[in-house]
Amino acid sequence: MGLTKYKLGDLLELSDKRNETLEYGINDVKGISIQKIFIETKADMTNVSLRPYYLVSPDDFAYVTVTSRNGEKITIAHNNTQNTYIVSSSYVVFRVNRQDILLSDFLFMYFNRPEFDRYARFNSWGSARETFSWDEMCDIDIDLPPIEIQQKYVDVYNAMLANQQSYERGLEDLKIACTGYIERLRRSSETFPIGDFIEPYIEKNVDGAITLEQGINIDKQFITPQRSNSNLTGRRIVRHGMFAYCTQLNNENVAIAYRTGEDCVVSSVYDIFQITRKDRLLPEYLMLWLIRPEFGRFVYWASEGSAYEFLNYNNLANYKIPVPDLKIQHAVGDIYLSYVDRKYINDRLKERIKNMCPILIKGSLEEAGV
Repeated sequence: MGLTKYKLGDLLELSDKRNETLEYGINDVKGISIQKIFIETKADMTNVSLRPYYLVSPDDFAYVTVTSRNGEKITIAHNNTQNTYIVSSSYVVFRVNRQDILLSDFLFMYFNRPEFDRYARFNSWGSARETFSWDEMCDIDIDLPPIEIQQKYVDVYNAMLANQQSYERGLEDLKIACTGYIERLRRSSETFPIGDFIEPYIEKNVDGAITLEQGINIDKQFITPQRSNSNLTGRRIVRHGMFAYCTQLNNENVAIAYRTGEDCVVSSVYDIFQITRKDRLLPEYLMLWLIRPEFGRFVYWASEGSAYEFLNYNNLANYKIPVPDLKIQHAVGDIYLSYVDRKYINDRLKERIKNMCPILIKGSLEEAGV
């Protein structure tokens, strides 16, 4: 059968449809993560006109040209839904215009490989900001197997993706159950400031004994920092069972998480606290309240500052939650722990599917090259 080499630009076309009639609103605005998926926008949309925003129709691609300070990745995503999104005019929107030669899903598998991230970074140009331009995208040489072989490997990819998405829907059902239960508690129970049950904790890694460095993202999870520091002496220690949060707001929210793994160290921009009244308040139950959007709104209201806004401990301690009997907290906390476990499995599934992309692309090329 053999492979055929093409310039990628010969198989693509730009899309410049804009939201001029305001058919699409704020709920349709999307951003793109370095995981190469569309996400809810983190931009402040106050008084922003949506007329110049590009439409991303079903089967379209969108990407951000800037690659510097982006985790050595390019943010690009494929709209594989039946919905139309809108994205900032700083994005590039395009589609495959030769579906008889190149399947959109096959192209997205191609984009999902680490090799493509490295290619995009190497071919980015600029000084203050490096960009991977549309011209550079079009100049890519791509070897393609026949369409039927592409379809064979796309079917494998989509089958794995469907299984993961089915699992993820069950995960969301679990989250809704948690949210509904604690909402009933909020309406029916007396509330108390969490400062009645917690206290600050300050311990520094003076001897450098702890070598695991962590950060926290706005999804309220501990993560490995993109840029690690080899000298961890003097960093703040977070012990198992403690909470840590970044005092500086991030997109009107706070990065806060409960530590269940091994002890770690975090930057000095984080504050740490622990529960002192575990006979009254369980950490898993408290974390359920800290992941709610309502907590994000409280944080935005309670933070102080001008150019940068900060949440100090005293303001955090004023956050009020209902504190029911421990049996009820245990029941709700068990649901939360189940959600956390399943979310971890789901994230691993996503990562494994992504890691399969270079294997599937290689397999398709080898099969066609026989």
